[in-house]
Formats: sequence, structure tokens, C-alpha cells
Amino acid sequence: MSDKQVWLITGAGRGLGVDIAKAALAAGHAVVATGRDAAKVAAALGVHDDLLAINLDVTRPDEAKAAVEVAVTRFGRIDVLVNNAGNFYAGFFEELSAEQVRSQIETLLFGPMNVARAVLPVMRRQRSGLLLTISSTAGIAGGMFCTAYAAAKFGVEGWIESLAPEIEPFGIRTMLVEPGFFRTELLTAESTTYAKPAIDDYAERTRQTVEAWSGMDGKQGGDPGKLADAIVQLAGLDAPPARFAAGADAVQTFETKANTLLAQADAHRELSSSLARDDA
Repeated sequence: MSDKQVWLITGAGRGLGVDIAKAALAAGHAVVATGRDAAKVAAALGVHDDLLAINLDVTRPDEAKAAVEVAVTRFGRIDVLVNNAGNFYAGFFEELSAEQVRSQIETLLFGPMNVARAVLPVMRRQRSGLLLTISSTAGIAGGMFCTAYAAAKFGVEGWIESLAPEIEPFGIRTMLVEPGFFRTELLTAESTTYAKPAIDDYAERTRQTVEAWSGMDGKQGGDPGKLADAIVQLAGLDAPPARFAAGADAVQTFETKANTLLAQADAHRELSSSLARDDA
């Protein structure tokens, strides 16, 4: 890839997407900034010669294909795809509706798949590109109240890890970014939908969790501007990392999960190792 790249960023009208788009522009790259409302994207990012704001609902494959065609018509190529668009359905599994769980997976897993499916033919023709996906520490370690969100993010992790060797021969690399708690808009009412309390057994824990998370909004320790700069820096490497633990809390999540897996592998090692057929 040349020093000046063409970035296509989803969910670029607010939150981390705005910061990533601004950081990429500041680094001298061209940016195709997408969102469900292109006017809001343009308003958030301002006017720039190397900026194109277009409509894209990631859950619609036809819109993903159209956005890629517009991007290539304007800039001739796509070097970096940033799958960033997202939302958050929070609540205990039994209180989340089936429709909410499906909607969460539709946006966070099938959405990035839709956009990647549209972009990959372009990158294969170029024999270069970077597919960069914003995951979460919830894709490394699950947690209470995050069943739908973690299910989608764990899916993203497995998809990208499996996709990477398929597209590497074409010069296309992948990078997963797992942020911890950053002061983005994820916990705002616009992004977070809480399950409606319906089961008495969960009522008190629901109240406490919603109160705690609502109080955290706007007070998270991570700086999204610094994260955006780090993402642009890593995307410029000849060999971007397969995973980037974003934040000290993310590093701790990685380490805790790794140690937990090692302990679980060792806990019943003799039994685990005794399951081969006798005639093998």
C-alpha cells in the first residue's frame, strides 16, 4: 500500500467512527465515511477534499455493494476497511427478546460480513488491503448482561481469525481491535437498548447494573482520540497485528483469559488425553 491510503469506515457519523475518520484524514489519507444518514456524517466531519460521506446501513448488502462502487468510482481503490458500526443490546439473556438478539447479531456480525463481502473483490484485484474490524473485550471474555453483545463479538473474532488465512495469499491482511472502556457513545441512549425487566428473579440485579452502566456513560477512562491515532498508526505497518488490545483494561482481559484457558486445559489433562480410540 502507498503512504496515502483510501479508507472506508462504517459508523462514521458519531462515536469512535468520527475519531477514526478524523485521524485518517489528518494522516493524509482519503476517507469514505459511511453511516445511515450521510448528512449527519458530513456534519460530524466537516468539509475536506479527501472526504466522501455516503449512506450505508451495514445490515443491507445492497447498500454495502453500492457504497463500495461509489468509493471506487471516486478514489479508484480501497486500501483499508474499518468495520466500526455497532450498537448494544444489554440485559439478562432470559429478558432479551429473540428479535433483539437477532438484531444484535445482524448489526455486529452480519453487518461487517456484508461490507467485507463487497470490499474483498476490490482488494483481491489490487492484491493488497487491510480488513480492520472493531471488536471488543466482550469478544475475548463474556460477561453478565452482555449475552447478545458477546455472542456477536465472539462471532466476529472467529470469523476474522478464520478469514485471515483465506485472504492472506492475495496480500490482504486483517486486524481485530478489542477496546476496553472508552469514552465513546456506546452507553448512550442512542446506542444502548436495555432489555425490559420482566422476571422478578433478575429485577434487583437489573436495576443495579443499569444504574451503574448509566452512571459510567461519559466517564470511561479510555480516550477515543488516542485510540483512533493508534489504529491509524497500526494500519500503516507492513504487518499490522492480528489483534490489538486497546487499553490497559483490555490487556488485563487478554491476560486473564489466556491464564484461564491454560488452567482449564490443565485441569483434566489426563482425561482429555485419554479419549483416542484404542485401535488408533
